[in-house]
Amino acid sequence: MNIGLIVYSQTGNTLSVIETLRDKLAAAGHGATVERIEIESEYAPGQPVQLKTVPDPTPYDALVLAAPVQAFSLVGVIKPYLEQASSISGKPVACLTTQAFPFPWMGGNRAIRQMTALVEANGATVRGSRIVNWSRKTRDQQIQEVTDSLCGLF
Repeated sequence: MNIGLIVYSQTGNTLSVIETLRDKLAAAGHGATVERIEIESEYAPGQPVQLKTVPDPTPYDALVLAAPVQAFSLVGVIKPYLEQASSISGKPVACLTTQAFPFPWMGGNRAIRQMTALVEANGATVRGSRIVNWSRKTRDQQIQEVTDSLCGLF
């Protein structure tokens, strides 16, 4: 399966998880390509977002959409990305968020609900979702578990 790993990452944390997932998907025999959503200027919650790059999801059989939590919600880059990108309708999608706080109820769960709603509103099916809590002492183990779980969806 050819899987597009579409990621917005401000600090590199979300990107590092996606790169780990890419390696696991490749080891499992899948084609896996990381494509970054980039913006023109620094992101500020509640401000309009101008996208610099809009990765094309059409070449992929499935997608993993990844972004951080910011201000207890999904970072505001994903909605404009899905509005500007080619259709994801009919594709299986997995959702991933990373957050600084140690517990999913501190924004991660809400961000996943928001991302899931956006993906489904665009006609795709969410196969699964996961959250990485960056400040947990067990972060490295959590990243391994999250990427194993997401890899198992495809």
